[in-house]
Amino acid sequence: MTAPIADQTANDAHDHEESTRNLGAIAVLKRGVHESPELLRGFVLTAVMALSTAAGKLASPILISQVLDHGFTGGFQSRYVYTRVAVVAVLVVASWLLSQSTYRRVVLAAENSLYGLRVKLFTHIHTLSIADQSEERRGALVSRVTNDIEQLALFMEWGGVAWIRDTVQMLGAYIAMSLISGRLALVAFAVLIPMWPILRFLQKRMVVAYGNVRTGVGSLMSETSDFLMGSAVVRAYGIQDQSVKRVYAQIESVYQAKAYANRFSATIFPTGDLFGAIAVASVTAAGARWGFGWHVSFGNMVAFIFFINLFLEPLGELSEQFDQTQNAISSWRKILGVLDIPADVVEPIDGQSLAAGALAVSVRNVNFSYRTGGLVLDGVTIELPAGSHIAVVGETGSGKTTFAKLLCRLADPSSGELLVGGVELRTVDARSRRNAIRLVPQDGFLFATTIRENVRYGRDDATDQDVLDAFAQLGLADWANRLPEGLDTQAGERGDALSVGERQLVALARAQLSAPGLLILDEATSAVDPETDQALTIALARLGEGRTTVAIAHRLSTAERADSVVVFDKGRIVEVGHHEELVSAGGHYAKLYESWLGNTRA
Repeated sequence: MTAPIADQTANDAHDHEESTRNLGAIAVLKRGVHESPELLRGFVLTAVMALSTAAGKLASPILISQVLDHGFTGGFQSRYVYTRVAVVAVLVVASWLLSQSTYRRVVLAAENSLYGLRVKLFTHIHTLSIADQSEERRGALVSRVTNDIEQLALFMEWGGVAWIRDTVQMLGAYIAMSLISGRLALVAFAVLIPMWPILRFLQKRMVVAYGNVRTGVGSLMSETSDFLMGSAVVRAYGIQDQSVKRVYAQIESVYQAKAYANRFSATIFPTGDLFGAIAVASVTAAGARWGFGWHVSFGNMVAFIFFINLFLEPLGELSEQFDQTQNAISSWRKILGVLDIPADVVEPIDGQSLAAGALAVSVRNVNFSYRTGGLVLDGVTIELPAGSHIAVVGETGSGKTTFAKLLCRLADPSSGELLVGGVELRTVDARSRRNAIRLVPQDGFLFATTIRENVRYGRDDATDQDVLDAFAQLGLADWANRLPEGLDTQAGERGDALSVGERQLVALARAQLSAPGLLILDEATSAVDPETDQALTIALARLGEGRTTVAIAHRLSTAERADSVVVFDKGRIVEVGHHEELVSAGGHYAKLYESWLGNTRA
């Protein structure tokens, strides 16, 4: 069911991102703060410090004005001049110190909030069902946790406080200009009025443009991840050119999106310069023509020009602030879109525990479908006795893998009941479920650490001796000892330092360590060397002792050795029985059996 899963996952993700796309910037910021309450801790003090920094800048022109107007009356007034110059120097140093302290507080608050948000997002992703965990979606989810969080960091550590500081500076500068001369302030204001609708026009289009950039970056990461992980296939099949074309197409898409977005940000800076120059020229001309009549002194005129520059100074950073703000809002929207995806698998608060030992499985009229897709499992009903060894077979897309994932609660049935050990699986405590039910995936996924640590993931309190015992119990002690560095051998990224069969051996030891009562195996389809295949066969036989085993059978030998074979077709169980019985019946299983035999003879 790979294609339907991918399509449905993409649709669901798109729906949730669309729901957040309709939120305005203020609504996104409010929700962002709600999801990251650490941002508000100490915010008042940080804001006061930022305001004080702006106030220090505003005080200097006033003191300079006093020096020019009164420091030379009746000769050089040294004490008057030096006192005010000293005050200016103190204000400049104090403003610098406050600015440094404010920045440190902002960075600390930002990192604390991003720490919490990243953990929350990462944890939420792991609560999503298999409908939201497809290969196609993986790159986008990685982008949310990494790239989008980094965009928020840039905004929180600089842009957020800059908006507060610059707003106060511009407002304070205009108030000061109005107090010096209301008429000159009106002249400046009249010149600057047309600038605001232009900036607003640019800002609205930047919102859309940077949203497209973030979407493009997520798609690029997904595409790149696919081809890097599949590099062996790319080289083996000689499809480097096609791969490069697809990646280049994504790069070109991101390039065009960024180039389009930068048109707006690149326009903001010269726009501020243009209107700033016109404002200074207009005020200077008006002051020279009518200044004396308006009771504007020389010092007032100099201070007024200072205040115009202070008013316009933030415009020099405005394009970068808009850039960071729009990136942050777009990233926040996408992060919120992921957080808004409902966690289908909700853990019970006071869950029940599963008994030790082999567990019976009772599946009663279970249906499963993705959010708006068709049925993947349709009315599945079956009883699996405790301690039995069950092989599940069926053609690709028949629903057998989905059935196995429901057994370990990677998703919940859309309807029906699934009982393990007589307990409804939804009501089982998460820790008890994970200890009692273990899935060994088809690729034997390993983490980029030692083999010892990979096995230890099977039980967090396991000692080194427990790990050794797990290999010994499966008859794998000699194999482990032959490794280059024994159990301290590095598995490599995704276990790539080992062969497929060797990864399976390590995954089996990891499952053995937790002593599960229900073991779910998705057998590897890749060919392995005879020695590893023999080790796998022995290890599987020992691993299944004393527990219920459900194996997604890809090999004929697995179905032949099973106590019972369950045959899936189009989401339904169509046959159940022993291997010989089903072959004699001449139904679906018999056709699969003939296909297996044909492949063996070939």
